Amino acid sequence: MLKEHHVLYKTARASSVITPFGVGAIMDLPEGTFMTVTCDKWDKKKLTTIHDERLEKILKVKEFKSPIVKKNNEDNNIYIPLVQFPSWMFCPKCRKFKPISEWQSEYKKKKKQMKDMTRLKCTECNVKLSPSRIVIACENGHIDDFPWIQWVHYKNKKKICRHPDIYIKTIGSSSGLEGIQVECRTCNIKSSLAGAFDKNQKVFEKLEDWAVKEGIYEKKYSLKCSGNRPWDGSKDKKCRVYPKTLQRGATNIYFPKIESSLLIPPYTEKINRKIEDSEGYEKLLVFLETAQEVDITEDKVKSTIELRCENIADEQGIPLEIVKKIIYRKLKNIDDGLIESRTRYKEEEYRALIGDYGYDEIQDQVDFKIEAVDGVEYNKEFIDKVVLIHKMKEIRVMSGFSRINSPDFNIMELDEDEESGTIIRPLKDKNWYPALEVRGEGVFIKLNEDLINSWISSCEDISNRSDLINKRYNEILAERGHTQRKISSKFLLLHTLSHLIIKELSFKCGYSSTSLRERIYCDDSDDGLVMSGILIYTANGDSEGTLGGLVRQGKSDKFNEIIDSAIKKARFCSSDPVCGESRGQGRDALNMSACYSCTLVSETSCEEFNTLLDRAMIVGTLDNEEIGFFNYLNNKK
Repeated sequence: MLKEHHVLYKTARASSVITPFGVGAIMDLPEGTFMTVTCDKWDKKKLTTIHDERLEKILKVKEFKSPIVKKNNEDNNIYIPLVQFPSWMFCPKCRKFKPISEWQSEYKKKKKQMKDMTRLKCTECNVKLSPSRIVIACENGHIDDFPWIQWVHYKNKKKICRHPDIYIKTIGSSSGLEGIQVECRTCNIKSSLAGAFDKNQKVFEKLEDWAVKEGIYEKKYSLKCSGNRPWDGSKDKKCRVYPKTLQRGATNIYFPKIESSLLIPPYTEKINRKIEDSEGYEKLLVFLETAQEVDITEDKVKSTIELRCENIADEQGIPLEIVKKIIYRKLKNIDDGLIESRTRYKEEEYRALIGDYGYDEIQDQVDFKIEAVDGVEYNKEFIDKVVLIHKMKEIRVMSGFSRINSPDFNIMELDEDEESGTIIRPLKDKNWYPALEVRGEGVFIKLNEDLINSWISSCEDISNRSDLINKRYNEILAERGHTQRKISSKFLLLHTLSHLIIKELSFKCGYSSTSLRERIYCDDSDDGLVMSGILIYTANGDSEGTLGGLVRQGKSDKFNEIIDSAIKKARFCSSDPVCGESRGQGRDALNMSACYSCTLVSETSCEEFNTLLDRAMIVGTLDNEEIGFFNYLNNKK
């Protein structure tokens, strides 16, 4: 476990400890390079409990806890524990290279004063130590220091000496790995880092096999993954895969799994909260928990629920039928078939956004206030409805993280045996997750489904382009063991249009692209709700919300101009014709005609991390303008 004297406590911005510096992430600070520690070590007394009934059921937890502390606390700062990683550090002057533990031992031998582990200096040069620039990690989420000792010895076909004295330096004019040299001055051997990042050649596996063959291998110097988990101070001895070498600041060293949910009616109502705060509801939960442990008949359970509903109705002065509706909704187990993907989860949000709550007794809303505007007012045939969202609340939850490969973002629920897989939970306690509650405003656009379908059927090349991306995307998912997902022409249209509107809002209205986010509502499957909508919103976790500027841009006089300008700009890209004629660009070649010059936005704004985009779905290509949805609309007239 983590030793208290190895932990540094730092104040942190609430949003940053969810992403990008959640549990297991590496961050650079003036004191050194650190990793955020497991949430089990956080000060729970200073965490605020928040709830989202829908998300709690799916993630199978009782609650979420936010780093935003309550206002009545004497100390309004939350101190997040960090542990130093990587542990290997070198002196920039003499280039001596060793783990922190050995540097500390050297301090003690020379009886030098050591205030803390974060401010270590070379005992000879009195220069502040620097952390290693490269580390190793495996696909199971473990991370460790690069095997410096094994590397220099095995590369020189030497058995590891008893007291390795490692130095690292740059040589020659090469800026690559050939110019970085590791040496052991005990046995006077040297080796460059050339080949350390050679993933395809399985460098560590081959190096160890060679050492075994030559008879110089020692078990304690194995090159297999050590299962190291610096964020909680433990090791997973079951992991025996070979790791990969990564830059300390590489993008694939950490992928947080963030779940996002909008609080919608009836989950946001005052009446819902009154029921949750009632004595009758508390007694009902106690009874149901007891009923699971002892043999109680189904009739007894039903009669008790009915009785408690009557108690709650009398206690809070709420009509009994309304109480029953809410109680049975709360107690109903969510069907796994309905929550298998984010698309299924979004269906309730979509209904709420278009005003179809499926619930008649809506009370005054504190966290969700909308104003629906008929599409006729916008005088654009592809717009069915625009919904101005004056108030909204979003819950962002960190349910885990992975390394090397990104997690399956389409699937929300973690496997029961997640610790043996690629997703690592942020804490051992399975009753809660770290989360952030943000408030804001937004604009929702519902597009005409019939027009979209007639456009897709009007030209075969439309489906051919989406099929190409769909095939490529699902091949990648299959390689990584993720669930298959259909990427349709409609999705590419909605997603690309969303990006273009975000970029135009940033240009014309002063919003930074990082302050705007999107949610795409798209589904045309047989077993779900047909959705064709785009939500663009802004939310801030460090204040009470925004000031209505985005809602104002969503009114017809402003929004029409924004859409027209966005479509006009989409017809030209400074990287054309290369961008326009591309058959695959961006991460994993999952974009067609889309690049940073025309379509891509901040990755924090995009649900798909700037992938699955095609500008041709909007305006066509130079060779085939018929592909474009808006060209199709113009030709219809």
